[in-house]
Amino acid sequence: MRQATLERKTAETCISLSLCLEGGAVDVQTGCGFFDHMLTLLARHAGFGLTLACRGDLQVDAHHTVEDCGIALGRALKRCLGDCRGIARYGSFLLPMDEALVLVALDISGRCHLACDLPLPAPRVGDFDTELGREFFLALCREAALTLHIRELAGENTHHILEAAFKGVGRALAQAVAPDVRRPDDIPSTKGVIG
Repeated sequence: MRQATLERKTAETCISLSLCLEGGAVDVQTGCGFFDHMLTLLARHAGFGLTLACRGDLQVDAHHTVEDCGIALGRALKRCLGDCRGIARYGSFLLPMDEALVLVALDISGRCHLACDLPLPAPRVGDFDTELGREFFLALCREAALTLHIRELAGENTHHILEAAFKGVGRALAQAVAPDVRRPDDIPSTKGVIG
């Protein structure tokens, strides 16, 4: 089982997280309802088991909570994957969500790069500052050492666009971490190492 458990404590957040790439229950409690919804969608569409509890300085705003959850999830994902032996490495998905259409492509490359082209019509969805979506994906990429491209191809509703992005990242991760049955013992790089 590819799984990891970690705790991360700072002056701004306290996070407890368990991740299992082979599946399991999903329970996300960050104190930010919309963000809980997005992380739950990501985990379910990836087929991951995820338990995440975060106490953050929401009296300031949700920035530290969102970014630090991205850091913690990225670290857990990297631990689960180890040397990346036997994984497919690449994943992509074109995700429709009503009028929204978002393309996601990722590479578990060992290098961080985020290309996030998500023009969002509204600055907030409920109490959620929509620019924090990008901050989450950037923190995830840095800690998991992912190359991630997210591109909005169509969309008018900010909730739908963000939902398509989080679901699409989940679906692309599911493909990328899946076992490569053709090369179950190989590290998926001609260099012999990821990174």
